[in-house]
Amino acid sequence: MIGLGLYYCQDPAAQPSGMSPSLNPDEFRNACALFANGVAVATVTAPDGTPHGLTVSSFTSVSIQPPLVLICIALSCTIITHFRTNAFFAVNVLSEQQRDLSVHFATRTEGRFEGIDWVPGVAGSPLLHDCLARFQCRTDQIVEAGDHIVLLGTVIKVESFPGDPLVYFNRSYRSLL
Repeated sequence: MIGLGLYYCQDPAAQPSGMSPSLNPDEFRNACALFANGVAVATVTAPDGTPHGLTVSSFTSVSIQPPLVLICIALSCTIITHFRTNAFFAVNVLSEQQRDLSVHFATRTEGRFEGIDWVPGVAGSPLLHDCLARFQCRTDQIVEAGDHIVLLGTVIKVESFPGDPLVYFNRSYRSLL
């Protein structure tokens, strides 16, 4: 991969001199933490209609035509099966005032929707209130990549609202101001 001055290749013989084919995981995490991210909650429903969700910082737009987005979810995530089996999911982009909601969906393992106001989207995926944006998506592709899945979705409906984003940088929440 070439970009932003980084070069990494699986073939050690193809590495530039001085590059190691394996990276120190802590150094990699530390470097990744220096990329500021918005924070979102990805949501889905189980076959019985039970809502599920988790905080994600790996969310990005992929394409305008067709409108595609992606999220990444750890293979170890307890609710990954619902994202793998449901044909639809939603991404709720959090506002600066929703830090507690981010922590709630990141730390609770059970009952993440207890006490949370939400409405079902056009395909049933939970939509949270007071977000900056809500993307309702049809799952197009699921790719296993390392210890995560990359979930690609076609946006079937999008809404956006005024406000400031919840930002995560260097392992803590930040303000743009």
